[in-house]
Amino acid sequence: MTGRPSSERWLGMALCAAAMATVGSTVVASRLIAAGLPPFTATGLRFAVAAPVLWVLMRLARTPWPRPDRRDGLLLLAQAVAGSVGYTVLLILGTRYAPAADAGVVAGTLPAVAALFAVLALGERPGRALLLSIALATAGVLAVTLPEARAAVRGQGASALLGHALVLGAVACEATFILVNKRLRVPVPPLALSATMSTLGLLACLVPALWEQAWRQPLPPVALAATVYYALVPGVLGFWLWFAGAQRLAGAQASLTTAVMPVTALVLSAAVLGERVSVWQMGGCALVLLAVLTAATGGRR
Repeated sequence: MTGRPSSERWLGMALCAAAMATVGSTVVASRLIAAGLPPFTATGLRFAVAAPVLWVLMRLARTPWPRPDRRDGLLLLAQAVAGSVGYTVLLILGTRYAPAADAGVVAGTLPAVAALFAVLALGERPGRALLLSIALATAGVLAVTLPEARAAVRGQGASALLGHALVLGAVACEATFILVNKRLRVPVPPLALSATMSTLGLLACLVPALWEQAWRQPLPPVALAATVYYALVPGVLGFWLWFAGAQRLAGAQASLTTAVMPVTALVLSAAVLGERVSVWQMGGCALVLLAVLTAATGGRR
């Protein structure tokens, strides 16, 4: 990778950073969706929009569908239920109760949480950089949670704590997705994996979405537009940006760009939703950024 021209590395960093910016925007989109659509309905609609686009991209790229054995098929299903459906539903529910700025900081802990899961479930040995990264990420979450916890003691802010817990659940689902993907006997190409996850996610949402009976109530255009945005921009464009950039970078270099995600969420929460960003939220974001940078630079060894 050291033989790559500098311009290629900078292009890769720019593409991956743009991808992470679209991921950060999902927190704001989820907040807009939560105000007008039930979670499973919105999640199913997201996959219904994204899946056909991904199918077309697979055909254009001549990417074959995966043909997993029984074990890998069950793992792919578990990935779809946890990482695709679980993450989206819990993020939407979390932003219903907690400020989007808080949710962005908590969601930004994904690299550290995924590394922690790898240590606990796969038996990977943690180095000092990883332990420090996990500690910093935990401190970042505590920074945004502490003011709400103090308010809850006074009888206020309990709903925000519930929102934080739901977003942490979403992060755990995504970490499970990463962990399960490592257990596949036959790796699935990224485009095929994304199309498979959207297809299986859509099927998994059908029954819960029908139970929600969203058609019985008015569907706000803003929530519908946010769902379509979620499907096409982070779900399709963000996917392309990430893999176009990651193929130009080493793994540690690509992982550095995940630091863009919580910053984007914080900025868009203020710019789009008009939320007031507190010192606690900025401090929590800084700690999460340090966690990402520590994990990435430690991984270079």
